[in-house]
Amino acid sequence: MSAIIQASLTHTVFGFVRRLVGSPLNFVLTLIFAGLLAVALPPVIRWVITDAAFFPAVPESCKAISGACWSFVIAKHSQILFGIYPNDERWRPLIVCVLLIGLLVYSVRPSAWSKRLAWFWGGALISSWWLMGGGFGLTVVESDLWGGLPVTLILTVVAIGFGFPTGILLALARRSKLPVISLLATLFIEMTRALPLLSILFIASIMLPLMLPEELLPDKFFRALIALYLFASAYLSEVIRGGLQAIPKGQFEAGEAVGLSFAQLNAKIILPQAITVVIPALTNTIIVMIKNTSLVLVVGLFDLISSGKAALADPAWSSPSVETYLFITLIYFLLCFGFSRFADRMEQRAKAPAK
Repeated sequence: MSAIIQASLTHTVFGFVRRLVGSPLNFVLTLIFAGLLAVALPPVIRWVITDAAFFPAVPESCKAISGACWSFVIAKHSQILFGIYPNDERWRPLIVCVLLIGLLVYSVRPSAWSKRLAWFWGGALISSWWLMGGGFGLTVVESDLWGGLPVTLILTVVAIGFGFPTGILLALARRSKLPVISLLATLFIEMTRALPLLSILFIASIMLPLMLPEELLPDKFFRALIALYLFASAYLSEVIRGGLQAIPKGQFEAGEAVGLSFAQLNAKIILPQAITVVIPALTNTIIVMIKNTSLVLVVGLFDLISSGKAALADPAWSSPSVETYLFITLIYFLLCFGFSRFADRMEQRAKAPAK
């Protein structure tokens, strides 16, 4: 009996190990990867935590250490997050960040998707612009002094939030049977996609002031915002058009057969299916746009990276650039990863059978 139990136990253990590592090749690769982790992980942990400096957040904390100088990030976090925004007024961009991130988190809940959400976002954007710019009881702060995380969030929310519905209209216009509308939409999309985003930002920042009188010229931040919005619209429109082309022709014919108008057909039948099909491509495009906001530094706007560079210019510190850029990288990662998880949930919800 004991031999039978031992054989059964051996078979169970062997089966578990085999399911865990798979084929012999996978087993060898697992061992190699585990060995690499055993070699690489301890030095990383020592640099990041054990030998690092945290408090007190003063320059002297980093002078006799072999690890990371997190004291610099702790001491300069306000400047990294808010750039050259006036120190006494930095509570305003802080509220903007909390407001926009909080509303983003609220918006991922399907139960929140209603017309009321659009009003919430409209109020949040108006409030953000008022808090950042001032006026009506607040000290005026020119957009040239805006910087850091609020700039990244505002650019991202406006470019994607307005670019997505515009992209839908452009995709429908490009597929239109009316030649003039189709031609205009195609010209806009192809011309915008043919130019690098840097070129569009330079046109908005440098060439536009040469073509417009000063009294009609929007400020630098608004021009960069429009450039990102147009760029996002063109790219999102092509992703959505791919989804429209994936819908069987019978869906269009069925909708027309029951008497649905063009708007009803697309809003209730075609677009929900098309957007579901292209969720992965939309996610990729939106994540790229989140990271593209960092390019506004070339036209003189202080995004997160520019704010980090400005903080590193303090001669009292030893310029721990690695730690600073790791902190900025973490912020971008959380933004992109958070949206990626939301897109995964949307895709799973779309694939789930209706109850």
